[in-house]
Amino acid sequence: MSLKKISKNQPDTFEFNKQNIELANKMISNYPEGKQQSAVMSLLYIAQRQNNNWIPLASMKYIAKFLSMPYIKVYEVATFYSMYNLSPVGEFFYQVCTTTPCMLRGAYKLVDVCKKKISEDENEVSKDGKVSWMEVECLGACINAPMVQINDNYYEDLDANKLEKIIDQTIRGETPKSGSYRGRINSEPENNRKTLMDIKNA
Repeated sequence: MSLKKISKNQPDTFEFNKQNIELANKMISNYPEGKQQSAVMSLLYIAQRQNNNWIPLASMKYIAKFLSMPYIKVYEVATFYSMYNLSPVGEFFYQVCTTTPCMLRGAYKLVDVCKKKISEDENEVSKDGKVSWMEVECLGACINAPMVQINDNYYEDLDANKLEKIIDQTIRGETPKSGSYRGRINSEPENNRKTLMDIKNA
């Protein structure tokens, strides 16, 4: 898994739009007096959503002033968590989980598909800006492994062929159906329930 790269091309300035200023202040109001800096993660996420799903350095400096905290502390948070993107990503951003449960179920076959269909290197946006990918740590859907997250949606119970079809859809600008690709609802057993079948109502 490659380290997070900070984009060399950075905007000079950043500030929240009117809607996000209101949202940021609402987030800050959830914390007691003197603890407002605890909202830093929420504000970073707001900045990322406003800026095409990545966080420029200017936004970290803006948030530091917004929360009256040292810039380096905002930087430390942004660079520590994998959910923050520090360089531009594709319109469809693939995060491939390769932690043990997904790895055992074929995650590296999904990585190979991303290398074949998107780019050989992680964090490299396709020329049309449509797609990019990277490996990540556990996304919390282990029972539906292997899986990928595309933007805000989970795509689970995958294999190489299914992922290829999903990538083809996103290259065409389509949003694939999220969820299990073995027809399960959430994490239910396949072919209906297998346990506690003989328990009768009291």
